[in-house]
Amino acid sequence: MQNDSRPYHTAELRAAIAAERRELADVLDTLSFEQWNSPSLCAGWRAREVAAHLSMGFRHRLPRIAVELVRSRGSLHRMTDRFARRDAAGLTGAQLASAMRDNADHPWMPPVGGLTAALGHDVVHGLDITVALGLGRRVPPERLRMLLDGTTPRTLRFFGARLDGAALRATDLDWSYAGGPRTVARPAQELLLLAHGRRVPGVDI
Repeated sequence: MQNDSRPYHTAELRAAIAAERRELADVLDTLSFEQWNSPSLCAGWRAREVAAHLSMGFRHRLPRIAVELVRSRGSLHRMTDRFARRDAAGLTGAQLASAMRDNADHPWMPPVGGLTAALGHDVVHGLDITVALGLGRRVPPERLRMLLDGTTPRTLRFFGARLDGAALRATDLDWSYAGGPRTVARPAQELLLLAHGRRVPGVDI
């Protein structure tokens, strides 16, 4: 990672999370019926399931999530998939958009990773929708840097990134990650998706 990365303050991260949720809500409000039901970058999920997953932590209390986790035999993947499919079938697009906007300042965070992980959850899943639909939305550079600065071999393994130890270099942001001898040079937004294990349309690495 380049040497000028810095820690981010709680207020900065919370402001970025709130802004991202409001902007995503605005995007969701524009989706047509066909777009809501189109595939996302999340395998097996349409845009509708991804949006339902994005707002799951706002709409379901911890006791219910715990019960569902038990029903899913302890599998977080099965539990989140069950919630996403159920909620996607039961909520309208307007309700899913409102869940993001109305909870822009909600303190929800993933079980690990804190506020940075919460921002990453919103940004990456938002891109799962907008990139798959070809909407052309660009995440603000500072939010991308907040997330890319946390790139480590451990996070790449956690997300199943298919980078074969390559070094990463953003072509539109002053950011790089020192991996192996081969360099993957792409826009920062694409690097973030690749680092989170996504296959980016038109990118063959």
